[in-house]
Amino acid sequence: MTPQEIGAIARERRRELSLRQLELAQLSEVSERFIRDLESGKPGMRLDKLIAVLGVLGFDLTVEAHVSEVLQGRSHE
Repeated sequence: MTPQEIGAIARERRRELSLRQLELAQLSEVSERFIRDLESGKPGMRLDKLIAVLGVLGFDLTVEAHVSEVLQGRSHE
């Protein structure tokens, strides 16, 4: 998933909840700028802040293991 996809999902959910960016920022204890950057898909977002915002929106951040495309062709030495 890309930063742009995460941002679009967050923006859509915020709108579903009828929250303004400022309200979401206050509830998440982050800056309004962070919310704007998140929703615009800016890369390099702080993970702790991202988790806080997603939590307020009712999401959990899940990490799943898989074999990446980068490592698939790599030989075992």
